[in-house]
Amino acid sequence: MNPVRGAVLALAVVIAAPAALASPVTPADGGQKSPAAQVTLQQMLAAAHAAVPRITPAQAREMMSQGNTIVLDVREAPEVEQSGKIAGALNVPRGMLEFFADKNLPKDKTLIVYCVSGARAALAGKTLKDMGYAHVYNLGGFRDWVSSGGAVER
Repeated sequence: MNPVRGAVLALAVVIAAPAALASPVTPADGGQKSPAAQVTLQQMLAAAHAAVPRITPAQAREMMSQGNTIVLDVREAPEVEQSGKIAGALNVPRGMLEFFADKNLPKDKTLIVYCVSGARAALAGKTLKDMGYAHVYNLGGFRDWVSSGGAVER
């Protein structure tokens, strides 16, 4: 390569590099969203609640009695150990949900998700919907189940 041309190319790289580093990286570039494009927790929850129907304990009991239903408790293990869980539910902490679902949950099942208040359940339900599970419902909080007389196991 011509030494002058090599020097010009090197100079061009040095001049362009700071501008490239300063520009926001977009998902299309394989990076993360720019700060202006990030969403808040409230926006994530609103999207999750819009995507995953909320059901009552009575509706959950009806779905469970028809079979073809899996109930998922997305609370952490210490929460379940302290208060118990819905009888027959699987405890899959939200942080492990994708890994568990991908290998263990058939797409043709109805999935009922719950946590303490319904927020983690909504986010988990949205994740399951994004993974291709069509029949996902948010039962809300464990306390709602207990106060309605639902069966609990420890």
